[in-house]
Amino acid sequence: MNQEIIRQTPLWAENWPIAYSVIQAIVILLVVVLIAALMSFVERRLLGLWQDRYGPNRVGPGGMFQIVADMLKIMFKEDWTPKFADKLTFRLAPAVAMATAVLSFMVIPVSPYLGVADMSIGLLFFMAMAGIAVYAVLFGGWASNNKYALLGGLRSAAQTISYEVFLGISLMGVVAIAGSFNMREIVEAQKDVWFVIPQFLGFLIFVVAGVAVTHRHPFDQPEAEQELAEGYHVEYGGMKWGMFFVAEYVNVVLISALIVTLFFGGWLAPFNLEIPFIPPVFWFIIKTAFFVMMFVLARGSLMRPRYDQVMNFGWKICLPLALVNLLVTGAVILMNQA
Repeated sequence: MNQEIIRQTPLWAENWPIAYSVIQAIVILLVVVLIAALMSFVERRLLGLWQDRYGPNRVGPGGMFQIVADMLKIMFKEDWTPKFADKLTFRLAPAVAMATAVLSFMVIPVSPYLGVADMSIGLLFFMAMAGIAVYAVLFGGWASNNKYALLGGLRSAAQTISYEVFLGISLMGVVAIAGSFNMREIVEAQKDVWFVIPQFLGFLIFVVAGVAVTHRHPFDQPEAEQELAEGYHVEYGGMKWGMFFVAEYVNVVLISALIVTLFFGGWLAPFNLEIPFIPPVFWFIIKTAFFVMMFVLARGSLMRPRYDQVMNFGWKICLPLALVNLLVTGAVILMNQA
């Protein structure tokens, strides 16, 4: 941890580091869940604005309390478990989905002095959590003992495992330039130039793979309403369905935050601006909010391709481009060192 971070850390945190980390974890958990809940309202309002129709506008001023009404509705719905389901696995699946999404946030530094786990293998930890998240939808689809849920779970597992390969390879160019898997060091390595410039191809592949991994439109084949009747969570209701719902939005915010951290300088101001009264976390939030809006725009403007087209696009286009990007990056680094 560099001197700048040490200076901005509270004095009591040096004597109570574990308590400080726990407090940060609780704060980030609450903020992430609140942002995910708020994103549901923002998405519906933005889609209404872009599609020239009304969004939610009845509950509260401008419909702002719609998320509260939705949360109360979910909480009071019957928490039903089908008799034909594998009950333990059925209940475990939404908890795994929520836990992996929130734990992945712990390695993302939102400012020079605010981050729960400053891990030297932060990127590898994220990839590990992404791999475990596959089991949530697979368990949910299999344990439901429903043919539509099972097909959705299998689709999700195949799509996620495939696009995680391209996601990981697209990150290796960033790791090669920064020389570290540590998120904070990757951000600090972008003080001169954001990595989106030398790694523009890697950035595009990461965005596409990130949308596919989160199962957001247009890569929402695992839960396609017209084909699979909501897919792997067709048998879920109440708070169990709510956990899947919140986990999806948490993953959207997570991928947006990762894009900002890896390619757009994290908490660093644009053009190396130094504005003393604007905290670094402000820049991080603004950049993340922009990419969250891009997720919403993609949902409102793009069509859903067939499942075979999604898989062909990944293996025949994304994989070769990701490998080319990695090889070119390595060659340029070796030439500069020579």
